[in-house]
Amino acid sequence: DRYQRRVHGRCADGKDEKITQAASVVMTSVASRLSTIEPSEPAEYVQEVIRRVKHRDPNQKEFHPTVNESILKFLGFEQIFKNALTGMPIGGGKGGSDFDPKGKSDIEVMAFCQAFMTELARHIGASTDVPAGDIGVGGREIGFLFGQYKRLRNEFSGILTGKGMTFGGSLIRPEATGYGLVFFVREMLAAKGKSLKGLRVLVSGAGNVAQYTVEKLLAFGAIPLTMSDSGGWIQAKDGLTTEALAKAMQAKNEDRIPFTEMVMEQGLEFQQGSVWANPPAADIALPCAVQNEIDLVAAEKLKAAGVILVAEGANMPSTNEAIDFYIKNGIDYGPGKAANAGGVGVSALEMAQNAMRTTWTREEVEARLDEMMVHIFKCSSEAAQEFGVPLYQGANIAGGRRVLEAMLAEGVM
Repeated sequence: DRYQRRVHGRCADGKDEKITQAASVVMTSVASRLSTIEPSEPAEYVQEVIRRVKHRDPNQKEFHPTVNESILKFLGFEQIFKNALTGMPIGGGKGGSDFDPKGKSDIEVMAFCQAFMTELARHIGASTDVPAGDIGVGGREIGFLFGQYKRLRNEFSGILTGKGMTFGGSLIRPEATGYGLVFFVREMLAAKGKSLKGLRVLVSGAGNVAQYTVEKLLAFGAIPLTMSDSGGWIQAKDGLTTEALAKAMQAKNEDRIPFTEMVMEQGLEFQQGSVWANPPAADIALPCAVQNEIDLVAAEKLKAAGVILVAEGANMPSTNEAIDFYIKNGIDYGPGKAANAGGVGVSALEMAQNAMRTTWTREEVEARLDEMMVHIFKCSSEAAQEFGVPLYQGANIAGGRRVLEAMLAEGVM
């Protein structure tokens, strides 16, 4: 399908072709229809799970009306190579539903999550498949899913990651993808003899990834300028402050309202549309929202705005045409499978803590995350140099090579 073709299109001169074919062999899918009795009326949704069957897999979940098997095959395929880049002993997969939690009450979301887990519980396990959150699946949803699994199985196990700290979660897990993205950008800049301090950064998105990307950018002395949601984007010409970030986090995490309803503090402006349609002058762009949010036209506008580096906090937010434009025009590009792998990396660390029945300190988890992102950049850049290709193809090769070596050793071929 078109998502598989996109992955083929990103291979380095066909060198990854055998890896692509081999990985496809070990992908399986499970689909079912779920019925929930909601306060308003009965509803039916589709649940689909795409998974790799040979390893324990952090199998991310999405609740979004656009979810279908084609999208999940593509994302599950990408997840295998992303997880391989972390250096952790994990496979990969993807699952989700066309259920949309937006505008639903907590009771309605809980009813759906319980129906979803009633079917899903037969296919997962702490040593089989370990779901994590993604688009539309945050701490609230993870809690409801975990509670239903406990009721069904009458046991406590590390069956989901992204759990609350009161029931087996890990410190830094909500922050992991955003923090890891900034660590990866730091390494990209360091390779060119630069640092984040004083650089202007465009960030899209308003979820965990965007929020904690902004938080860590501020810690490194960078100047984050924007955040966005489906209704538009907020801009601070002098840079978002910790106070402005706290206000945005309250709007999204507690009040659950769009930026259009948020009271704009002094220095903040709201604009409708996409931040990439008319980006302000900046040095770095970090798309942290959705797939395909940056197309060729947007990439051209980023170049005109002075952007020298793009790194992906979301999964595949740049189209192939946009990526080609980056490479041809000297814009450094950090692909999502490398740059946003911090989230699944800390999911693996949460699994380890659950297995050990212990909790590591915030400092220890963040140090391990930092080390992991340094490793990902190093192996991606080394593969890129070895094959004479850009960094994003180096990440494909480094992840694909590790998967293929494991498959050959296990006799999958």
